[in-house]
Amino acid sequence: MKANEETPGPGGERRFRAFLSYSHADEHFARKLHQWLESYRIPPRLVGSATPMGHVPPRLSPIFRDRAELPAASSLDEEVRQALSQSDALLVLCSPAARASRWVDAEIALFRSLHPDRPIIAALVLGDPAVSFPSALLEPDAEGVVREPIAADFRPDHDGTRLARLKIVAGLTGVALDQIIQRDAQRQLRRVIAITLLTVLLTLSMALMLIFALRARMEAEHQRQQAEGLIEFMLTDLRQRLEGVGRLDVLQSVNKRALDYYADQSDLKTLPADSLERRARILHAMGEDDHKRGDVAGALAKFSEAHRVTGALLAASPQDPPRLFAHAQSEFWLGYVDFIDYRYEKALPRFIAYRGLAEQLVRLVPGDQSYWRELAYAQGNICTIAVTRRGPEKQLAECSDALATMERVGKMVPGDLSVKADIANRHAWMADALRVQGRNVDALHERAQQAAIVQRLLKDDPKNVSYLQDWMLARYSMSQLLNSLGERHRAEKMREDARRDVERLIESDPENNDWRLWKAKLTKPLDK
Repeated sequence: MKANEETPGPGGERRFRAFLSYSHADEHFARKLHQWLESYRIPPRLVGSATPMGHVPPRLSPIFRDRAELPAASSLDEEVRQALSQSDALLVLCSPAARASRWVDAEIALFRSLHPDRPIIAALVLGDPAVSFPSALLEPDAEGVVREPIAADFRPDHDGTRLARLKIVAGLTGVALDQIIQRDAQRQLRRVIAITLLTVLLTLSMALMLIFALRARMEAEHQRQQAEGLIEFMLTDLRQRLEGVGRLDVLQSVNKRALDYYADQSDLKTLPADSLERRARILHAMGEDDHKRGDVAGALAKFSEAHRVTGALLAASPQDPPRLFAHAQSEFWLGYVDFIDYRYEKALPRFIAYRGLAEQLVRLVPGDQSYWRELAYAQGNICTIAVTRRGPEKQLAECSDALATMERVGKMVPGDLSVKADIANRHAWMADALRVQGRNVDALHERAQQAAIVQRLLKDDPKNVSYLQDWMLARYSMSQLLNSLGERHRAEKMREDARRDVERLIESDPENNDWRLWKAKLTKPLDK
């Protein structure tokens, strides 16, 4: 008769797949193993197959686990005896504590006397067999034969947790171990594939239908390249689109997700240079968004960390264009924080260093429009300080240099809308430089050119908040010029239109501190 058929035994009907015997010093391990065994699903292709122990069930439950020890008792209580009599197998957790436990010995002896033909499985948890196997486990049977129990060795340098657990499954079902391992591995592979597909779907929805395919057995380096391809998309195309929407909270979520990828790496020192450069760019983006929300301390911390990383990378390869570019961004952002807080003496050296790095870039790669664009930005930054401080004519000349450089970029990429927006911005700073020199009519002409470009951009993309912000700022400055030229009515009308637009911007993103500051400026009356 088969061992797991529902026939009465010496103690009644068979109710339990196994009886778990252990010392209560091993309570934690016993509880975890019990939970795993009862929740384990037999691989579907094995369920129902015939073995020496009967037909394989879909689950191993129920498994009896004694929860209380009665040190005052002189023998096993009735519940334990009943459970032992109704169990198909005995599973013994072996450890020095188990060997010292008279209760474990008693449970083994009683099970063996009740069911001499049923399996006893020894699970070695701690220590060597000589000091961990209970004495009753190795006692000879009624025929005087010492039967070595089925052993599952949980020690890390032996079977380990996974193989030991599968050995127990094999012992409780009668299925060959290699079949259990093979079917379980196939199921685990299917589970990994399912989780991977789910992750891809979630990533697609968060990254605006970004295709991010992972394969089950992809090599570690290939996985890194795939993941960092996604990070690159977040930092470039996706970020540009979200900037057009104007939601800092969405941008912050994208940046944090990108930075979390690197936080999961065990040691940043092991990352290749391109990964560190990309991490620095994430810090730049997050610092920029922090600053827009008014978190200057948070922005400065991120810019400083990025500067440390890009500086070290550049020192290792001082003629490498991508590293020059990355460190140029760090110099700019640190200078920008000082500039916004009116620390011009500290900001100017940063901007000059930024320009120097940009000049190196265009000398090294003169055909790259993006490096010429950086040079125009750097020149424009020095121009802004000169205008703000009403600096010397030499520094004000940077304004015209910035405009000329950006117009050169425009000829290199004539269809690039972002370059057109940058040209409009350079016209704006040229206007401010002329105004500092008292040439208000010429300044108004530059502002008109800026406005014409921005209006064309808005016509093509009326929902782009970056263009709307530029249009608002252009009218603010034009109103000041018109007022100084005696056209107060036109100035006030232009200012009112700009104020309505900035209110729309604030409504779209209430966290943008820059827009609130501009609203305050536009609310102030014009000077008489």
